[in-house]
Amino acid sequence: MNVMEDWSSTRKIITTRVSIKKKTWAPPLSRLCTARRLPPLPPPAAARTPARLSTCPHPSTHPPSPTSHIATQNPKPRSVPAAAMQSLVLTSPSLPEAGPVPGRRRRLQRVRATAVSNEPKLNKYSARITEPKSQGASQAVLYGVGLTDADLRKPQVGVSSVWYEGNTCNMHLLRLAEAVRDGVRDAGMVGFRFNTVGVSDAISMGTRGMCYSLQSRDLIADSIETVMGAQHYDANISIPGCDKNMPGTIMAMGRLNRPSIMIYGGTIKPGHFQGNSYDIVSAFQCYGEYVSGSISDEQRKNVLRNSCPGAGACGGMYTANTMASAIETMGMSLPYSSSTPAEDPLKLEECRLTGKYLLELLKMDLKPRDIITEKSLRNAMVIVMALGGSTNAVLHLIAIARSVGLHLTLDDFQKVSDQVPFLADLKPSGKYVMEDLHKIGGTPAAIHYLLEQGLLDGDCMTVTGKTLAENAKIFPPLSERQQIIRPLDNPIKSTGHIQILYGNLAPEGSVAKITGKEGLFFSGPALVFEGEEAMITAISENPATFKGKVVVIRGEGPRGGPGMPEMLTPTSAIMGAGLGKECALLTDGRFSGGSHGFVVGHICPEAQEGGPIGLVQNGDLITIDVGKRVIDVDLTEAQLEERRRKWSPPSYKATRGALWKYIKLVAPASRGCVTDE
Repeated sequence: MNVMEDWSSTRKIITTRVSIKKKTWAPPLSRLCTARRLPPLPPPAAARTPARLSTCPHPSTHPPSPTSHIATQNPKPRSVPAAAMQSLVLTSPSLPEAGPVPGRRRRLQRVRATAVSNEPKLNKYSARITEPKSQGASQAVLYGVGLTDADLRKPQVGVSSVWYEGNTCNMHLLRLAEAVRDGVRDAGMVGFRFNTVGVSDAISMGTRGMCYSLQSRDLIADSIETVMGAQHYDANISIPGCDKNMPGTIMAMGRLNRPSIMIYGGTIKPGHFQGNSYDIVSAFQCYGEYVSGSISDEQRKNVLRNSCPGAGACGGMYTANTMASAIETMGMSLPYSSSTPAEDPLKLEECRLTGKYLLELLKMDLKPRDIITEKSLRNAMVIVMALGGSTNAVLHLIAIARSVGLHLTLDDFQKVSDQVPFLADLKPSGKYVMEDLHKIGGTPAAIHYLLEQGLLDGDCMTVTGKTLAENAKIFPPLSERQQIIRPLDNPIKSTGHIQILYGNLAPEGSVAKITGKEGLFFSGPALVFEGEEAMITAISENPATFKGKVVVIRGEGPRGGPGMPEMLTPTSAIMGAGLGKECALLTDGRFSGGSHGFVVGHICPEAQEGGPIGLVQNGDLITIDVGKRVIDVDLTEAQLEERRRKWSPPSYKATRGALWKYIKLVAPASRGCVTDE
């Protein structure tokens, strides 16, 4: 029995069991084991078709090696019987051959196929230190860490995790990294684990610690690039957990352009107490409820004690799950990686199997710049819009694009938003969490639906060695009676929730998150705060004064913050106080994926750099018109110029260390806040 036949039989078993209990088929991680029978591994190299060449206009910095096409089917994470799981690992029937590559790429393939041997050098980077006799010291160290003569001839894989104990998003990643390393060894390669740093957004939120959050993204990218480059590893598997981890790892992969796969650490399960369901945003919002007198202090503490019941990233369609879904749709992680919960056994199984897929990427010489293309980036934007993802995706996808030499702009997001409706009833604006999506088919089922509707480009390559459309054929569609993903003819909002606004308050653009519940127009007098702490103090003392106002929090941009901190504490305080529809909030900082309400962030230029937001005064009339995509303050250009003459830039909030370096290097939000240009 081949993998596909085996998977089909397991799926029947699962479907039968689930239908008895819930009357709906929901392939969770456990089922992912069955359904998650990763696509069969490819046939022997000689039998495979030539590797696809990059569609990216910016070729790899290293000469491509000719190889055959990878024939791995995508893994389907779902609960599977142990026997089925075992057969999945032991069998590896060949995958269907990919179709011909169009145009220029096909001609180039022929040249490569005739000019070079069919067998690529899989250890072409590590060979630089393992083969020359002049590199004796390098080889001595490798013998010292336990490698044998045979090991020195194998590809070396850097297994980078963002593990640390002090955060639920990351505390389990060391265990996952161990499973990845073992799987890499089982695939006949050498795996070396290493770590990079991370920041818990939930812990640092509302404090100056949040200044370190966004800069940690680039620090993660720098760390992985540094170790991979210095150690001459041939390929990379990265295991991120929290918000900035995902884009950081992908940016490193894009810079290095060596065969790579990202494994998402997984989502947390919701907490429960006295019949209520809680998550991390519940913990933020209960403060506003407490301040407004809606709940007692003991009730507040009960929410806090039950919001994070174990390992995994924040459970709604917040930044971590947004970026994981975008990256899976982009093709840089295996199917189900983004929707499999952190504590589901299938997450460990995904880790063990990833080495087999990476080996095939090495044989194909299929690299990140072959996968991250203009079309696959658009696919990532589509899934963000359809699922109601975080505005942070705007920053991160722009940065990822730049890491592979592509140019993505704010206006590209608006074009996608105009074409893609908001479909998913997921938190923070909706009812469900990522685990619920997992139960009705996960991210692959959502991709399957969007492909059927013609919203995604199915020809984009993925790390399975197959295209997005080929992957989608392997796995089941959304469960018939599911209520999480709305049909196209009954969307939550007919266009995307992310809107790009311009005006005299944001001449270089801003990013609004409008889900439809807030309305499309807000106008009111400005209530100005120099930083979020001042705003939190004010709403704690007198929340009624915020009614009808446009709250302006400035001095929180990439350089002014520094680090463009997230405003989840202010938005949660507003929502918790029952003011979500009675005031708007705008800032040159960012918003968490957990933020909702009438919010506009990423205002460019920022106040620190002399942007108009720094010239606004209390009482100025501000109008936000989403229909017209305009954000204006009721001041003439002459009035703004008069204020500008009297304005002087505030002192930077850091003068030494990591934040000082960040201030000197960071690009504006409209360019993704990258630090290497």
